Amino acid sequence: MRKSRRKALVAIGVGLLLLGSVFYIAFGDAVWFWSDNQTNNSSIEKRKVVFISKSTDSAFWQSAYAGANAASAEYNLNLTCEGPGSEEDFEMQNHMIDAAVEEDVDAIIFSAIDFEANADAINRAAEKGIKIVIVDSPVNSAQVMCYIGTDNYGAGCVAGEEALKNPARTLRIGIVNFDKNTQNGQMRENGFRDTVEKDERTEIVSSINVKSTVEDAKQGTIDMLNQYPHINVLVTFNEWTSLGVGYAVEEMGLGSDTQLIAFDSNVKSVGMLENGDVDALIVQNPYAIGYLGVEKACALLNGQKLDKTEIETSSILVTRENMYDDKSQRALFAFGKGEDQIV
Repeated sequence: MRKSRRKALVAIGVGLLLLGSVFYIAFGDAVWFWSDNQTNNSSIEKRKVVFISKSTDSAFWQSAYAGANAASAEYNLNLTCEGPGSEEDFEMQNHMIDAAVEEDVDAIIFSAIDFEANADAINRAAEKGIKIVIVDSPVNSAQVMCYIGTDNYGAGCVAGEEALKNPARTLRIGIVNFDKNTQNGQMRENGFRDTVEKDERTEIVSSINVKSTVEDAKQGTIDMLNQYPHINVLVTFNEWTSLGVGYAVEEMGLGSDTQLIAFDSNVKSVGMLENGDVDALIVQNPYAIGYLGVEKACALLNGQKLDKTEIETSSILVTRENMYDDKSQRALFAFGKGEDQIV
């Protein structure tokens, strides 16, 4: 009886060995292929994208970074966001572009401080096969594959139209712009000028360019208003100059006498709008600018042909009268809102 049982166990063992051999012969290669493929997939490096902005610490660029990071997570990209310490330092931007080339990045998303002086560095990067997407502020390069940003000329026209709503018999205008070599600021000013100069009531009394800092914009505005105290309309075109001009109006106690039309928003400029030192803000959509910049870079890396090579993101005029509307609130406090901001 024991011998029979032993023979049965041996037979079962031999059968199992034969079955295992047959399984290996039939499926062994497929198993090894699956295993190797899984290993290879897990070791594939994400494509590297660098986002070089004009600076890093403004509410505008922090919101743009939030959009870019959301898109990089969605499209499985390795994203680095960086920028110089100030919006004057185009040389540092060029150094960052060259460093990105040395690091073999696959795409660069870039906002130019200097339309001309940033061009050679961008061209060098493009010659290495790096995909170039420009956001917010253009650069003078034929190598750019896509531009994403506000209709800057149109936004300047909106600012001009708001100025013309001023009921004063004569509009004596002071313009405070940032670096004259930065294309988006110049386009905004051109749109503003072309709009207000159609009205015979307007006189552009003074126009200055300042460093893109709160301090320089504030001092430049104070000097302008001391020299031309009859100015009753002020316009300025980015986040830092908006704050500087706003602080000048506040310090000089001119909030009720001077119309100030400014750009962008953060907690302080929204407070100025609320208390009357700022009369209107042209608010852009930096979250969408960052998100779409990464999205289009990914499309280019995947060999896709873009339907549009110039993509306009939204902007909105916010005044004290409409600042508490839902649409205005979403624009003023858009940081990190998510997909509803990608318009």
